[in-house]
This record gives sequence, structure tokens and C-alpha cells, in this order.
Amino acid sequence: MERKRWECSALPKGWKREEVTRKSGLSSGKSDVYYFSPTGKKFRSKPQLARYLGNSMDLSSFDFRTGKMLMSKLNKNRQRLRYDNNTQTKGKPDLNTSLPVRQTASIFKQPVTKVTNHPSNKVKTDPQKAIDQPRQLFWEKKLSGLNAFDIAEELVKTMELPKGLQGVGPGCTDKTLLSAIASALHTSTAPITGQLSAAVEKNPGVWLNTSQPLCKAFIVTDEDIRKQEELVYSVRKRLEEALMADMLAHVEEASNEEDVLKEDANGDDDADAV
Repeated sequence: MERKRWECSALPKGWKREEVTRKSGLSSGKSDVYYFSPTGKKFRSKPQLARYLGNSMDLSSFDFRTGKMLMSKLNKNRQRLRYDNNTQTKGKPDLNTSLPVRQTASIFKQPVTKVTNHPSNKVKTDPQKAIDQPRQLFWEKKLSGLNAFDIAEELVKTMELPKGLQGVGPGCTDKTLLSAIASALHTSTAPITGQLSAAVEKNPGVWLNTSQPLCKAFIVTDEDIRKQEELVYSVRKRLEEALMADMLAHVEEASNEEDVLKEDANGDDDADAV
């Protein structure tokens, strides 16, 4: 294993960052990151580091892998904190404590009496309208310009949809279709069937079913389910192998550290004997 250790400028003075690169095994080429306090204590994860530092430092924008503060997250936290402080200082006016004032042609403001318990003051509500709120047509197109990024601010590769899925509506691209299907799965518990009406292809603005994504009707066959099960099994198998290799690498690292400590102890005993 190759070890590199240097000062971490994002943490307080005296903190060091160590990167260990594996040279053998299935995980060869991968690296592990550790941090050492000024007293020499070792930290393997960000939660351990946060518990140790406590309230002395805010690690919400700290990237444990690179050892740097992510500026985008730091700016968002500052904006959120500034907004919370402004809302707390401004407050909201209490409209119920002041008497209403009648603005008439007179140059003097005249107070009036507000009556709220009159028998004829009844508000009619439609329970059906309160439950079923209207949904905007093609609102999923608002998500087409958004991209997903990981913690290192790298663009996440988008998935490819099956060829059987075809979009419906003006300007419906593959990204819009993916966003529509993902949002339908997330916001609704009803089954996803697509637009069942054939008239939607002629006039989507009239016959579009807003509870279904912007795609034509499709059917999931047994063959599709079998292929998906095989894919999931293959991914789980690779994950199992990767976890096993990582565990063996940690065991090997621990054994190497014990050997180094034993050699140091034997060297000290020999020096004492001389």
C-alpha cells in the first residue's frame, strides 16, 4: 500500500489527511481516506469527525473524500442562514389588533366597527374542489433543465429508457419523458399505464390525462420482468464481490499495522537491552 499524508487546510491547524492507495487484490488502484487530529487520533468517516469536533466547526459543506469545502453548499447554507435571520427580525404584523380605518372623501380617518358574527356571514365551500386541485398541463417539462450531481459535484449519468416508451405532447424529449415517469412514481400510488386514450395523440391539450406521465400506453411483459430480475441479480453479485474485496483489504491493512507495531516494540526492547 502507498500512503500519502499532508496538512488539511479546510480543518483547524494541526489536522492531517492521509490517502492510502491499494496496490493488490480486486480493489487495486482504489484509495481510502483517513484524518488524524493534532493528538494523533485516527478518523475513518465524516460522522466520527463531526462527533469529535462537535459545535466547534460546521462540517455540512465539508467533503470527506477530497478534504475540501464545497463552495456551492457553503453558499447555499449562508443564503439560508441569512434568509432565516431576516425573517426572524422582520416578523409579521398582527392584523387583528388594529381597528379597520375607512378611507372616505373626508380628510380625517374615521374608525369603524368590524362585525364578524353576523348570521348572514356564511362562506360556501365546495369539498370536491378542495380535494381535487387542478394540475397544469405538461408541467413535467419544467424538470427537463435539471441535472443530478453527486457529492463531488460530478454529473450523474442518466439512465436509458426502453424503446417501447414513447413520449406524448409538443417538444417531449427523452429527458422530459424520464422526468415525467420518475415524478409519477414518486407522487402517486396508482399504477403507471401511460395515456390510454388514442385521441391524446391528435390533441394532447384536450385529451391528456394529467395523472399519468407524458407517454403512450405500454405493457410490461413477463420477459421484461425476467430481464430486470437478471440485471438486479448481476448488480447484487458485483456488489457482494466488491464488499468482500473491501473487507479483505481492511483485514490485510489491520494485520500490516499490527506487524509494524510489533517490529517497533521489538526494536525498542533490543535498544533497552543494549
